[in-house]
Amino acid sequence: MATPGGPRPANIPPNFISDNMLNLQLNRPNLPPNSAPGPRGPVPPFGQQPFPTSAPFSGRPPPNAVPRGAVVPPSGPPQGALPPFMAPNRAPAAGGGVGSNQPPSLASRPMGTGPLPSSTTSTRPGPFAGVPMPPQNVGGGGAVSNGPPMFGPGGMQGGPQYPPRPSARPQPSPPIMSSPAGPFTGRPTPYSGSLPDQPPRGPPAFSAQSPGMPPPQASPFGAQPQPWQMQPRQIVPPPPILGSGQPPRVFGMQPPLPNQQSMSTISPAMGAGGSAVTGPSKSDPNQVPRPIPNPSMLLHETRQGNQANPPPPATSEFIVRDTGNCSPRYMRCTINQIACTSDILTTSGMQLALLVQPLALPHPSEEPIQIVDFGESGPVRCSRCKGYINPFMKFVDQGRRFICNFCGFTDETPRDYQCNLGPDGRRRDADERPELCRGTVEFVATREFMVRDPMPAVFFFLIDVSMNAVQTGATAGACSAISRVILDLPEGPQTMVGIATFDSTIHFYNLKRASQQPLMLIVPDIQDVYTPLQTDVIVQLSECRQHLDLLLESIPTMFQSNKTADSAFGAGIKAAFMAMKSTGGKLLVFQSVLPSVGIAALSAREAEGRSDISAGEKEPHKLLQPVDNTLKTMAIELAEYQVCVDVFLTTQSYVDIASISIIPRTTGGQVYYYHPFSALSDPAKLYNDLRWNVTRPQGFEAVMRVRCSQGLQVQEYSGNFCKRIPTDVDLPAIDCDKSIMVTLKHDDKLQDGTECSFQCALLYTTVYGQRRIRLSTLSLPCTITLSNLFRSADLDTQFSCFLKQAANGILTNPLVQVREQVTNLCISILHAYRKFCATVSSSGQLILPEALKLLPLYTLALIKSIGLRTDARIDDRSFWINYVFPLSAQLAIPLVYPRMISIHDLDTKETEGSVIPAVIPLSSEQVNESGIYLLENGEDCLIYIGSTADPDTVRQLFGISSVGEIPSQFVLQQYENPLSKKLNEVINEIRSQRCNYLRLKLCKKGDPSGALFFSYMVEDKSPSGLSYVEFLVHVHQQIQSKTA
Repeated sequence: MATPGGPRPANIPPNFISDNMLNLQLNRPNLPPNSAPGPRGPVPPFGQQPFPTSAPFSGRPPPNAVPRGAVVPPSGPPQGALPPFMAPNRAPAAGGGVGSNQPPSLASRPMGTGPLPSSTTSTRPGPFAGVPMPPQNVGGGGAVSNGPPMFGPGGMQGGPQYPPRPSARPQPSPPIMSSPAGPFTGRPTPYSGSLPDQPPRGPPAFSAQSPGMPPPQASPFGAQPQPWQMQPRQIVPPPPILGSGQPPRVFGMQPPLPNQQSMSTISPAMGAGGSAVTGPSKSDPNQVPRPIPNPSMLLHETRQGNQANPPPPATSEFIVRDTGNCSPRYMRCTINQIACTSDILTTSGMQLALLVQPLALPHPSEEPIQIVDFGESGPVRCSRCKGYINPFMKFVDQGRRFICNFCGFTDETPRDYQCNLGPDGRRRDADERPELCRGTVEFVATREFMVRDPMPAVFFFLIDVSMNAVQTGATAGACSAISRVILDLPEGPQTMVGIATFDSTIHFYNLKRASQQPLMLIVPDIQDVYTPLQTDVIVQLSECRQHLDLLLESIPTMFQSNKTADSAFGAGIKAAFMAMKSTGGKLLVFQSVLPSVGIAALSAREAEGRSDISAGEKEPHKLLQPVDNTLKTMAIELAEYQVCVDVFLTTQSYVDIASISIIPRTTGGQVYYYHPFSALSDPAKLYNDLRWNVTRPQGFEAVMRVRCSQGLQVQEYSGNFCKRIPTDVDLPAIDCDKSIMVTLKHDDKLQDGTECSFQCALLYTTVYGQRRIRLSTLSLPCTITLSNLFRSADLDTQFSCFLKQAANGILTNPLVQVREQVTNLCISILHAYRKFCATVSSSGQLILPEALKLLPLYTLALIKSIGLRTDARIDDRSFWINYVFPLSAQLAIPLVYPRMISIHDLDTKETEGSVIPAVIPLSSEQVNESGIYLLENGEDCLIYIGSTADPDTVRQLFGISSVGEIPSQFVLQQYENPLSKKLNEVINEIRSQRCNYLRLKLCKKGDPSGALFFSYMVEDKSPSGLSYVEFLVHVHQQIQSKTA
């Protein structure tokens, strides 16, 4: 048997959740922390006055800032300190000089030379690669644990890590992604006959790529970027775009014939009179539209031939080449052609919205984002609307003036930024300036964007040590996770930490080096909270590492006999906030029971929560919203002082997530939910979630605004943030996983044949204290043709907006009303297509636009989801709502329509080069009782073992001899057989794709776990809704009644 800490026998180390992404941290020069009191409200990057609560600027210019056009000799650390998606640049002087597009350094994940990768060998960024692995756990009988260690003296030692470090492999070239050059015209082409023999190929719903990224060579922390130096041309050639001579095609679907529009037709069972049969449908369930994953890697050029390319599906694997529009990872639109009038948009039934994810993870093979420093004068902007310079601003009068693509105003070009125009009307230096040829660019912020020096990176940990938390192992799990995560925090004077514990009182700890050991400082008053010795509570990480280790090891022992059952959650947050008030930062709270005493104490709405079904239907306002405004008021104050709160709920009972979640939702944080918490299986997920939280690419004290061209305006923002003025979104913290929905509306007519532009500007502070402006610009064509809207619809983004609007509706409306609204949205869109765009066809056919043919399936899945089912627990529904609000387009569909695969035959399946085998439709007819199946939705992973599954297969996979021995708490282990190794590979790949350490649960028939598994069979008829075929018939009948 291998020793603890030794390598896994005959295999790579398992499960580490954050390694692959550590290198994507935005490394920046260090600045001293600022302890000036008062709110840390940043100046909006948009020409607005500072917030009334903000103090005037008293800091100095950012480092390396020089006037535009000045020549600066190379300085600073060696090149290569930037993460793989950032490249240092400085804006060249007029007409001359070229920015250097540096390749990633040894501290970054290397991008292999040669052609871009294909799906069979490419990687997708996941949260994990390349940090030295802590000790591994080895189970008995030759099993290697892929889960947490058992508790022993001193808390948990070692632990699982995720995922294994894959090896780099040669990577062939992907196919080109392109779209037809002209506007969408012509008539639709139905499939012949009734339901097709094969389901039409559509946007893939799931990716299935194998990790292949090599580990980084050095820690990503401590490195500093260099601005763009004005040197002779040093541009690394972009990756070759292969296959450009091939005819254009769209996302793996057959290209439409000339002057034809793709659509699908479905013929339900018909009665003698020609109407759809109202009884059970006779349609073959195997022939209805379903998601078909595309196993190939797609190469997407954002613009081709001076026209926007529709993006690939968010759930597919793709590599982006930024040729003017930003990557769809950063900003996607629900429709890739913009209706010229509100009437056309209203007629379509579709909504116009953007899904913005400003710090989204790029693919490792994509070109890095350029950093441009304009010096003290700052980036060029429109003097009227304050829009930033971008590839779609038009220069006229030999480059002496430019026309804003947002407001149409003509501005004078700054003298040192002028450049002559070429024969095509473009500036001669356009291809040498990232801001004029790239859709995404990052500017170094100048003094006008700072109220004070950028804030330091502060991490404050607040741990529940009440009796329940200690006895269930939640306190020990939190302390173990924190002690290991401390090793991954950024080095340097900018990083500061603090720790406090709480039960019915609050306990701070003096971490100053002068102390021989950490000193506990108790705050007994939980109504009028204060912070003792403020300067000693939060200290530089470099000064207190030894004290932190000692303290975290001793906390579980100190409180092991604690008999205090009460929890002063609100008072603990208030006290921690007072300690962080002068700096801001991240407050990470570990909570195990319902807050019962002190500020914002919650009464047990649990009594009503137990009658979840009736109460959830009748009183949604009462049970799914905060009990009062106390926590909301506190959340707004936290956001004002740039404190972001993340809450880790390690609970076994009702904790009123509806009230607690208002704090993370308002401050840009998130809720992590471990119910019921298991001391055996959940510490691994707790550790991995915490590690990814603090190491993923993120920024602090951020302000975001979206601008759009004349004729459109922003109607509403939706996500996890605080909004104090209508045009801007305030984000105490923003990370790579958070998205914000921006709904738009017409305020004027757009001109057919022109383009409409959108720009997201995010002003933020990096974890290393540099102020940056991340800019993403998207320009889409305008159209007066309704069929163009349907053909250019983005299903993933449309459905993401459906999902977020449904989550918001649950808070104020009865569930039955929200389900009707979701269904009616789907019917309205399909009716508009049938009425205005489809060719004349039999009334017995349900006609679906090709781009939206899966909309009925996903709508049905949403109706049957935990958020909209009547049988869900109140806390489960509240967590679902909070999970959805910041959710990315990539994870929206898997949440309601999970991925299911069979795993009993993993060692015999051909997976076409992918680690994950082909998906199975979510129908109980596809589940054989002699098989074993895995189902995952991006958050949880259920493994169903059939009642007659082969005992030998069960033993190989799980180490048990029969279904009757299935444990209630499960830790996946790897055994010395091919089937077990393959299962571990599959689960690690899924975790990598989802950037989430999924919880594993074994399920069996006749058990509540089996009922949970089958509740995800959304194509079946169930108490929560119709079967898929019945739902298609229902949609068809509603369309017919509207058309009649």
